[in-house]
Amino acid sequence: MNKPPRFATRLLRIFCAPHRAEELEGDLDELFQQRVKVMGLRRACWRYIRDVVSLLRPSLIKRQHIHAYPRPTNTTMIRNYLKVAFRNLTKHKGYSAINIVGLTTGMAVAILIGLWVVNEFAYNRNYMNYDRIAKVMQNQTFDDKVETWTGQAMQLAPELRDSYGSHFKYVATSDYPGDYLLSLGNQKITKTGNFMEPDITEMLALTMLKGARSGLRDPYSILLSESAAKSLFGEVDPLNKLINVDKKWDVKVTGVYADLPVNSTFGNLTFIMPFALKKKELPEWLSWGNSWFQTFVQIADNANMETVSLAIKDAKFNKVRHSDDVRFKPEMFLMPMRNWHLYSEFKNGVNVGGQIQYVRLFSIIGIFVLLLACINFMNLSTARSEKRAKEVGVRKAIGSVRKQIMLQFFSESLLIVSIALVLALLLVILILPAFNAVADRQISLPWANPLFWISVLGFSLFTSLIAGSYPAIYLSSFQPVNVLKGTFRVGRFAAVPRKVLVVIQFTVSITLIIGTLIVFQQIEFAKNRPVGYSRNNLVSFPIRNKELITHFATFRDDLLNTGVVEEVSATDSPITNTGVTNSGFDWKGKAPNMADEFVTLRITHEFGKMIDWKIKEGRDFSKEFSTDSTGFVLNEAAVAYMGLKNPIGEIIKWGGNQFRVIGVVKNLVTQSPYEPIKQTIFFINYKRLSLISFKINPTKSAPEALAKVEAIYKKYDPDNTFDFKFVDQEYARKFNEEERIGKLTSFFAVLAIFISCLGLFGLASFVMEQRTKEIGIRKVMGASVSSLWQLLSRDFVLLVIISLLIAVPAAWYFMQGWIQKYTYHTEISWWIFAASGGSALLITLLTVSYQSIKAALMNPVRSLRSE
Repeated sequence: MNKPPRFATRLLRIFCAPHRAEELEGDLDELFQQRVKVMGLRRACWRYIRDVVSLLRPSLIKRQHIHAYPRPTNTTMIRNYLKVAFRNLTKHKGYSAINIVGLTTGMAVAILIGLWVVNEFAYNRNYMNYDRIAKVMQNQTFDDKVETWTGQAMQLAPELRDSYGSHFKYVATSDYPGDYLLSLGNQKITKTGNFMEPDITEMLALTMLKGARSGLRDPYSILLSESAAKSLFGEVDPLNKLINVDKKWDVKVTGVYADLPVNSTFGNLTFIMPFALKKKELPEWLSWGNSWFQTFVQIADNANMETVSLAIKDAKFNKVRHSDDVRFKPEMFLMPMRNWHLYSEFKNGVNVGGQIQYVRLFSIIGIFVLLLACINFMNLSTARSEKRAKEVGVRKAIGSVRKQIMLQFFSESLLIVSIALVLALLLVILILPAFNAVADRQISLPWANPLFWISVLGFSLFTSLIAGSYPAIYLSSFQPVNVLKGTFRVGRFAAVPRKVLVVIQFTVSITLIIGTLIVFQQIEFAKNRPVGYSRNNLVSFPIRNKELITHFATFRDDLLNTGVVEEVSATDSPITNTGVTNSGFDWKGKAPNMADEFVTLRITHEFGKMIDWKIKEGRDFSKEFSTDSTGFVLNEAAVAYMGLKNPIGEIIKWGGNQFRVIGVVKNLVTQSPYEPIKQTIFFINYKRLSLISFKINPTKSAPEALAKVEAIYKKYDPDNTFDFKFVDQEYARKFNEEERIGKLTSFFAVLAIFISCLGLFGLASFVMEQRTKEIGIRKVMGASVSSLWQLLSRDFVLLVIISLLIAVPAAWYFMQGWIQKYTYHTEISWWIFAASGGSALLITLLTVSYQSIKAALMNPVRSLRSE
């Protein structure tokens, strides 16, 4: 007897009302058999499919509900659902615990990442004019490479006001923030502040607690934050009081503003002073070519950010058109405040993202970790389907429809998710301080925010739907006739979806492990990069008093005479962050239209000896040669950049003067350890120095040396505090961002493995329970414990191997793309994949072995006795 197409019959059963399905299926089958005899099997099948499709009408789909008893109210039904759900929860405590612990962990991770993501997107949003504030940036071309700078000439702000005034509401020049000493009588505190033009107060819409925003228009004024005012004045009213800043400026407090949001670019700004005061100290020769400052703007209310950005494109170019700076092709543009934090990276003049890549990464990780916990619930619920088949059959037999049964299973998932949510919030409270420490944030749970609770409840419902959807659909599909007759079997392919979900779990977990190892490998690779000098025992401190430079030779001798210092030198930039660049150099063989750029470092004679740099050619600076005041020492990158074959003795012209190359040193890492070393020129200059460094005698302890150095320092600068920094610690800060990402990723990877193993443990427990009699028979037939262990563990190990085959190429592809953003990067090692795979297999075996060995050691008499 020929059978009609199976999928068409199934389609009919799914969509047709149950009270009509049997009659229609019989009629269609009878018609099908007649057609087979008349027109053949193939055409009969097509006609059968057409007939099924034509029957998918609302009148035939509509269900008919027959109730033998009064229909219960919704409240009664919901109460019954929850009661049955609670009974199942307490009846199977082990499986319930696995589900709750897994969901608690997954939801806690999702909440933590959600809080962090919201915090990142909220950066700077507290400012009233957030959508209209921008920073002026510039692109300049050096030797066919475009560099993007935040630095601007101080002449830019007046030019924007005069020539482009209709586009802007406020324009403000700003210095870069720094630490300054605030003094009130004998009281001294060091605070972070900045010199800014008065418009900045309106731009940031400062909340004034005392005084007015206009107070900054007084050239000898200062605005204090609330916290700075309390630190300096306590409960005394600070308004109109005089304080001293850095022993240079006596200024009057003309206002106190509320502390700026921590989660913002200006969060550490505890005081603001007029830029006019800073301008008095600047050299007169500063031109459009000196990009030393920042320029902030607020566009006009009727202006568009993109339009204004295009309008000011040539603001600088028009001013340098007839000067040497025109060869750098400067182009100005606006960077909106909304992009400062998340989109701060530029390559060759194009924005390539920034922090946003980590926001996306951790958002994906949060979703996947939560999905792993949901998979546990799905797997354990469907694995126990045979045990709940009779319950479904009885419910259907007494009138329950599929929708009601699905609601029953959804209520169970909702109950478990609700319990997990409470535990997840408690877990978040416990680990949030540690998370903040690693993430370098100040995140808190916004208990009083209604939006937070709406999000949490929505998140819970979403999780319960994800976790409960597959079990509800699968379990509610059982046919009551087969179940109650005892002929119901889940089928040999019933376990396939569970195996697929386990593979997904371990694929995600292994990918996270591989990614974490590669991040740390890249960090170690950069840390071990030869830096070209010795950072050990190097200490630096800022020059706040000109006496230190005026009497530098005497100060150096006093330090050396203590016996705790090996050498002393002064520079205009920290050795770990040489940010000063210059151009306009000329040398033999230079291309006519070359737009050159060099990092320059002003130093004193002892610098090379202090840092122990490596001379490759020529010699170091020496006081024995008076001509060294017009000498240059180049690094290897500068020699290659200039194309010099025999650099020693070459003449380089700069600023109307001639300099002779006296030495070449091996490349020094003085900027990013991930980027190529830039061409650098070192030269002697005792005038524009800002930092003194010294090397501690290795035979002396650091506390002893610092105490003696501070005593000498106080002789020359009794008014300022001795604020020192260890150079090796400053260099280590360059890896903070990558280390932070690595720690967070490893934390989430461990949790992902933990959740996956929880599910595997529960699944293994169920499989052993199912195969109890098989194990008993095998033991009676002579099987050993080891052979049974291999038999029971084999399937799970195979799933992990499949996961490895998927995770390894996926992880390699994504991480290869990640490390390519670093010019100086490691090569991904094979051992990372081997270690990750080995670890995953070992963890799997340990997880499964407990249940396998327990089942293998069970007495066969107990497992084979009749129920």
